[in-house]
Amino acid sequence: MKLCVFNPEHDLCLAKGRWNYIPPRSAVEFACRDASIMSVLYPDAVCTSVYDFQFSIFNFQLDEVVAWGWDAVVKHELIKRGIPAELLPTDEEIETIRELQHRSTVLPLQEGCHAVKSVEEMESLLREREHWVMKAPWSGAGRGLRWVHGTLTAIDRDWLLKTVANQRCVIAEPRREVVADVALEYNSQFTGYSYFKTGSGVYKENIAMTDDRIVETFRETALQQTKARVEAWLKENVVPRYRGPLGVDLMVCADGSVHVAEINFRHTMGMVAHAKIIDNSL
Repeated sequence: MKLCVFNPEHDLCLAKGRWNYIPPRSAVEFACRDASIMSVLYPDAVCTSVYDFQFSIFNFQLDEVVAWGWDAVVKHELIKRGIPAELLPTDEEIETIRELQHRSTVLPLQEGCHAVKSVEEMESLLREREHWVMKAPWSGAGRGLRWVHGTLTAIDRDWLLKTVANQRCVIAEPRREVVADVALEYNSQFTGYSYFKTGSGVYKENIAMTDDRIVETFRETALQQTKARVEAWLKENVVPRYRGPLGVDLMVCADGSVHVAEINFRHTMGMVAHAKIIDNSL
């Protein structure tokens, strides 16, 4: 039997990097309330939140454990609840996922983005271009973003210095005129596209749209070229270190260009949306 654990607090846990981090109550309640999300991806598995789970009450042979995303917290909670450690990633594998998730990892795919380590570096970029987004290297769901216009405020400087101290750098991304958000979804191999909406960098919802429609609608040539470049990079830099679910978020811009926004080394809501579309089309 396969056990699937829904832990949407994963991004927060990954950022902290400690097994004893306690996620916010709101994140835990979301995990407990919506664990059935995992059943869309794994319909024949037992799907639950780690906080609702106690292995000893289940009378079956457990062969595999899948998590929304792997981090030190969910591993610790599963072991505490009786899951054998040999069914879980090693500490080294979890640290590899954490390092891959650091936004600096994907800078080779992001034209015009920079890893900034000082106020002076950021001010130098502002003299070249007026509008930027500063991103914390470990963050998700719209957290860890600051929008900079022309100059750094005192709050911006403090945030930058604190983030650099805690996460090694800040990623500076040029503000672009984004007209659509599309993702490439993978689980060891390419599984499809997803189309989603954001507001001020915060995920809002996925839109039901087939792969063919997405490619036809959103800059087909640019999408295919970006996909090929991403896959070449993944083959060289990720496949030797990690095999599992990941989603590559892309920004489709008004000028026809397509840019890599980030890579999430975990399951995504785009995968859930894509699976639902496939099921409904059968």
